Amino acid sequence: MATPPIHPTTLAPLTHEQLLRAYRQMKTIREFEERLHVEIQTGEIPGFTHLYSGQEAVAVGVCELLSDADYIVSTHRGHGHCIAKGCDVVGMMKEIYGRHDGLCKGKGGSMHIADFDKGMLGANGIVGGGQPLAVGAAIACRNRGDGTVSIAFGGDGSSNQGTVFEAMNLAVVLKVPALFVWENNGYGEHTGADYSVGSRDIAGRCRGFGMPAEVCDGSDFFAVFETMGRMVSRARAGEGPAAIEARITRFFGHFEGDPQLYRAKDETKRLRESLDCLKIFRARVTAEGWLEAGELDAIDSEVLALIDRAVAEARASLPPAEAELYADVYAEY
Repeated sequence: MATPPIHPTTLAPLTHEQLLRAYRQMKTIREFEERLHVEIQTGEIPGFTHLYSGQEAVAVGVCELLSDADYIVSTHRGHGHCIAKGCDVVGMMKEIYGRHDGLCKGKGGSMHIADFDKGMLGANGIVGGGQPLAVGAAIACRNRGDGTVSIAFGGDGSSNQGTVFEAMNLAVVLKVPALFVWENNGYGEHTGADYSVGSRDIAGRCRGFGMPAEVCDGSDFFAVFETMGRMVSRARAGEGPAAIEARITRFFGHFEGDPQLYRAKDETKRLRESLDCLKIFRARVTAEGWLEAGELDAIDSEVLALIDRAVAEARASLPPAEAELYADVYAEY
């Protein structure tokens, strides 16, 4: 039996429990999103929804390196980041259903879930809106001097935004522990990244601002974990910002209801066969003898039961009362 991969921030092998947790987190994200894909068609879920299926290894590979004290700022495609950071799955489902006992009392919905107790500063409906917030949080991390870091997730589309360029430049100038995670899934909404990203090299853009940046396989949990681990370690040590570009795909459209006419015939089917991070993880850990197939099967059953419970509780819950309409809309001093 081979030795499990090294944890990049501790120089110790990943434990059996860490491997199981990583699989559980990825599986939970996958089943959460696949179930939403079905439930949205009932008409019970309000608002736009952007599913994260296919990108699970990125969120988990990053967030398994973090604690509740570290910050993340998400995107409109944020469910996976929330789950990976430890947000309550049932509370998330209730939030997406617009229920009063959701994580944000039913007022945030799919694109604005936040949980400050977990360091999840919020999903963001504005493309490129999260990076300046993450740099602000990184300034707080630096000023406290406690070794915490701040992560900005973004897609290939947001890598073109001027506010993002300003945020990266400021992070370098102030030498703050801000980490930029680019999930290049090939499409900025409906436009191919090969067309919209002129250099076709998001990591290279980041290096142009004066920070280290690496490209990794976003379908491989271990590749993301190890690459990001190096970046997190240097940021915690006060060496400033860094970036990774995780190249991956998404299994659904930009939003639920997207006809995906910009994708080739059978493209998604082919990618589900070749770039499924769960299959890749499962194949490696069982082949190496790090985990048993039966252990993974048990997690599969537990996760499906959790998602069933989350949907049932969300359906049974109520929306916010009319008297709560304006509560928590404005900060009160």
